[in-house]
Amino acid sequence: MHQSPVFFPGAADTLISLAKLLFALACGAAIGWEREMHEKAAGLRTHMLVSAGACLFAILGLEFLGEGRQADFLRVAQGIMMGVGFLSGGVIFREGPLVRGLTTAAGLWVIAAIGLSVGMGDFALAAIATVLCFVVVSVLAKAERRAKLHHAGGPEQTDKE
Repeated sequence: MHQSPVFFPGAADTLISLAKLLFALACGAAIGWEREMHEKAAGLRTHMLVSAGACLFAILGLEFLGEGRQADFLRVAQGIMMGVGFLSGGVIFREGPLVRGLTTAAGLWVIAAIGLSVGMGDFALAAIATVLCFVVVSVLAKAERRAKLHHAGGPEQTDKE
């Protein structure tokens, strides 16, 4: 049986890692675009970078384990979540009695988990989580605004007492 020569050892693994990073970027972009359109503190690029960063840490953690080294992969995930938690704290602001940025901070935290799942190779879970998060930040935001308007007696309210 004839085998073709391998010019780039590990090229297949590198292409798989590239595909994972691109998919993580796409997941981050899906959520980040919605945040960008609503002029939130963390938008398109931030969400993309957080997702890709978490994915890259997962890939590196798996490569470290693949080399037969002792490692606790949960520490990699914990480090990602702690770092993103610190980063997310920077988008939370208090304006008088209002607190702004909590949804954006939570979105960054979730997008890191999505990037981590992509890095671990679970594309289906990452895609499902991305769709669900998009629904939360876009569709539910509209419903929330309508409910607040209705409760405050806004123009949509028909029963005036």
